[in-house]
Amino acid sequence: MVTRRVDLRSDTVTKPTETMRAAMASAEVDDDVLGYDPTAARLETEMARIMGKEAALFVPSGTMANLICVLTHCQIRGSEVILGDYSHIHIYENGGISTIGGVHPRTVKNNEDGTMDINLIEEAIRDPSFEICYPTTRLICLENSHAHSGGRCLSVEYTDEVGDLAKKYGLKLHIDGARIFNASVALGVPVDRLVRAADSVTACLSKGLGAPAGTVIAGSKSFISKAKILRKTLGGAMRQVGVICAAALVALGENVGKLESDHKKAKILSEGLNKIEGLKINLASVETNIVYFDILEEVGITEIELVKKLEAHGILVMAEGRLKIRLVIHHQISEYDVQYTLSCIQKAVTGMKAENGGN
Repeated sequence: MVTRRVDLRSDTVTKPTETMRAAMASAEVDDDVLGYDPTAARLETEMARIMGKEAALFVPSGTMANLICVLTHCQIRGSEVILGDYSHIHIYENGGISTIGGVHPRTVKNNEDGTMDINLIEEAIRDPSFEICYPTTRLICLENSHAHSGGRCLSVEYTDEVGDLAKKYGLKLHIDGARIFNASVALGVPVDRLVRAADSVTACLSKGLGAPAGTVIAGSKSFISKAKILRKTLGGAMRQVGVICAAALVALGENVGKLESDHKKAKILSEGLNKIEGLKINLASVETNIVYFDILEEVGITEIELVKKLEAHGILVMAEGRLKIRLVIHHQISEYDVQYTLSCIQKAVTGMKAENGGN
């Protein structure tokens, strides 16, 4: 019988804390579609302040938030957005910018650290004099931290350089900041400075911050006014949404400070994995709360088999391609959970090697 559960599938699996539940139960609410929910307004004002933007807007999810931002910047169908080939918007958001918005993605190769080479971004910008054939480039998208690169962080200097490039060509810059607070803590740079060059930015409340749902978009007042209309069009406008926003306000107050501990536990986890023979991990890639490791062929176990073996011990992880596993730390994972996970992975790998005759 499984007596312990350690859920490392994602930082989206956190449960609302008792403080959050109490705040939700007592939240002051009204109709947010009509613009009168006071708790939603308080959250939006606070997030705009944190991100150094004029205004903010609460939406149900990060996928919808990114879609709203891209469509607001690219209101003419057939517009083109430049983004990384391993960006979340391109890979994991159902191709919404194309299927719903008629926006064409032009991908640039993501480097291992989540960046895209500046010269490659510039080369991807279409020549407007040949618009009879080309779509019109209107937007560049970055992601910070970059999930598929293992939670790597984009520096202020890099983001500013991309922002300068966007301005040079009259383009807009959007930052998918699903884990922007993780990047801020890891880099020791305030969120508003990290996103200063951006015309719009999203920040997820239900990942490392641990709120039950929601993402906030921030930008200029005029941008947010347009985004609010799109939120309604996409079905994302809700009524007494202050019930959810109350939990997010608690998350901002209580859990941002816990992210540094999450990052330390991820380092401990990665260093422990590095000591297990049969596994391969790039320690330098672990900058925030996401850890990837590879299973060597010699172990004789697939990623699916390892996932099932760990699940039998109450440890939930995600396979991320052939012989690759992803683990994500969040504030409800203890140091003991990390050590227990390492012990179970060690036993699974050692057991499989023994079954294969030690090869």
